[in-house]
Amino acid sequence: MYTILSVGGSVIIPPTGFNSEFLKKFRDLILREVSQGKKFILVIGGGATCRKYQNGLRAAEITEATQLDWMGIETTVLNAHFVRHLFGELAYEKVVVKPTRPVKTDKSIIIVAGYKPGWSTDTDAVFLAKAYNAAEIFNLSNVDYIYDSDPRVNPEAQKFETISWKRFRRIVGDKWVPGANVPFDPVAAKKASRLKLKVGFVKGTDLGEVEKAITGAKFTGTVISPE
Repeated sequence: MYTILSVGGSVIIPPTGFNSEFLKKFRDLILREVSQGKKFILVIGGGATCRKYQNGLRAAEITEATQLDWMGIETTVLNAHFVRHLFGELAYEKVVVKPTRPVKTDKSIIIVAGYKPGWSTDTDAVFLAKAYNAAEIFNLSNVDYIYDSDPRVNPEAQKFETISWKRFRRIVGDKWVPGANVPFDPVAAKKASRLKLKVGFVKGTDLGEVEKAITGAKFTGTVISPE
């Protein structure tokens, strides 16, 4: 059984640039778990790189949603190849771009990028959960909890340690916007709710909490559970 991690692009490549020390520790954590028999699917997002390119297109008056989405998908492919090279021969030799069916491999690490316009890599992670019969996925982002509003703007924002899909979907809405900076995209939320998936949200740069999450221990973050 594979553990599915939806890894935000800005965890891997933050706006400030690569953090080589973090990347080494992240790789060591995954490899340590692999050495104990775990298997991982890492779905890599576009993050700040994606939004930078999309904003460049918007500045040039390219605003058609499908074009912006394809630009974002192409940045996830680049980021995913970077992560694949981090793991070398221990990872499946290709970056997977179709999450709707499992690949045949004996590798313990599979790297996945964006699939097609209309959603983010969060939705890819949900498709993968269905394809690999996983009941839970973990979302690694640059925030520690899900809030009812942006805590950077609203100091009174309420954080959630647990939340239902019904309430979460009221927060994020139903419409996907290319490059949207949301905890979990609305399309993914709708599908995950329908599949009755459990999704754990943990700050991806806090590797101690990531380790707790992927080993089944109680972690600091938010869990969305089926109603």
